[in-house]
Amino acid sequence: MEIDNKVVLVTGASSGIGAAIARSMAEAGAKEILLLARREDALNKVADEIRAAGGSASIYPVDLSDANAVSVVAQQITTAAGTPDIIINNAGSGQWKFVDETAPEEAVQMMALPYFATFYITHAFLSAMLKRNSGHFVNISSVASRFVWPGATAYTAARWAQKGFTEALRSDLADTGIGVTLSESPKVKSEYWENNPDSSERLPGMAKLIPELEPEDVGKAVVKGVIKNKKLVVIPFMMKIVYLQHRFFPEIVQWLMTKTGYRR
Repeated sequence: MEIDNKVVLVTGASSGIGAAIARSMAEAGAKEILLLARREDALNKVADEIRAAGGSASIYPVDLSDANAVSVVAQQITTAAGTPDIIINNAGSGQWKFVDETAPEEAVQMMALPYFATFYITHAFLSAMLKRNSGHFVNISSVASRFVWPGATAYTAARWAQKGFTEALRSDLADTGIGVTLSESPKVKSEYWENNPDSSERLPGMAKLIPELEPEDVGKAVVKGVIKNKKLVVIPFMMKIVYLQHRFFPEIVQWLMTKTGYRR
């Protein structure tokens, strides 16, 4: 799908990958960027950056883990901007912990963001997109939806849910004009690692082979993925090599992920 003159909605847009995708979409010619996240002040900062560069942006502070709040904000968006053409489901959270370290309420919250937030936003706009028979979803995940390693159990399960939902949604929409893309990345520089330093320590040794990405790298890759209607967006090149190895030698790659993983 071409991005020029399209309305693009981005969740988790207050910082990191979400903010970078929003800026990249604006640079690619989007007519309006709709920014969703909880932190109003941070959303305003991203919106100001987009406007300063010549783009148009509107903010919608919302708790994306709350189904009712999402329903309300979706109606506000529809009234103000119409049904989005492109929806980027990026909102996510969670710490890397072993099961016994994870409180049940933490596991619920990790599933809420990204999976339930993605479901709520998709559900809110899908009927109108089907009626129009056009649009594109991009669901942002992590290589944790492809591999597993010790010490990030609930976080990993939520990313597998994100991947499963994306693939099932693509199957649902196979005979429509609506595209579905899954974006998976290794470590990306963001506030997440500053706020969760213990998670960074639990990266498997295999991760040291993959260059750390800038949020802007993901933003540009997602733009290309939408334009080319890709099913899967993976960067950098070294990560694509690991994916290829996993495709043909899954047990060996998984053994390495586990063997080089964090041990307490």
